[in-house]
Amino acid sequence: ARAGRRDGAEVVIAALFVEKNGVYSTIPGCDVWDIERDARTYAGPHRVIAHPPCQRWGRYWSGGPSARVRRVKGDDDGCFASALASVKRWGGVLEHPEASHAWRAFDIVAPPKSGGWITAGLHHPGAWTCCVEQGHYGHPARKATWLFYVGDVAPFDLTWGPCTGKRRLDEGFHSSTERVARRPLSAPVKRLTNEQRLATPRAFALELISLASGFATTEATVSA
Repeated sequence: ARAGRRDGAEVVIAALFVEKNGVYSTIPGCDVWDIERDARTYAGPHRVIAHPPCQRWGRYWSGGPSARVRRVKGDDDGCFASALASVKRWGGVLEHPEASHAWRAFDIVAPPKSGGWITAGLHHPGAWTCCVEQGHYGHPARKATWLFYVGDVAPFDLTWGPCTGKRRLDEGFHSSTERVARRPLSAPVKRLTNEQRLATPRAFALELISLASGFATTEATVSA
């Protein structure tokens, strides 16, 4: 079992800040770092795929208009900083929601919504960033996502552009009143559960494994 092979050697991927029984636990060759293992302590040596928590970095980092307690932007106990350091040190890819405030906080260049890799700045060699929608890979919503990649080869193209036929994961409403006002003639859209929102489609996880590994990975390769 392996996540892929490169130059005849087995490639193992460390999946950081992921669910214990999530999609990466079903893919041979993935070393899963869930909350119990504390991915902030990861010390190599494998390339990584990092999904640091995004609650304090997204559009509703404050908890939303109905929050009783005011949160602090970026207050994630150092998870994003640790994930970024791991990707820069060992190579791999970090995933966060589109428009994540972490990009500006850590001086990463914001990628264009239309897609395509651009240099990520940071004066770090081999660092790239892009925007891609997970709806192309099986997510029930469009789920626009920003990626940060570091590798010794340029990243390959993903499926760029908007995923037609699916709604946005976060439509940007700030209240129920605004939702009604902006969609007065449309039927209510069934909201996804938190588990559905956060889930990474298997096809997208395999694509991230390909990126982190630095070469093309297929379902057959991963399952072999």
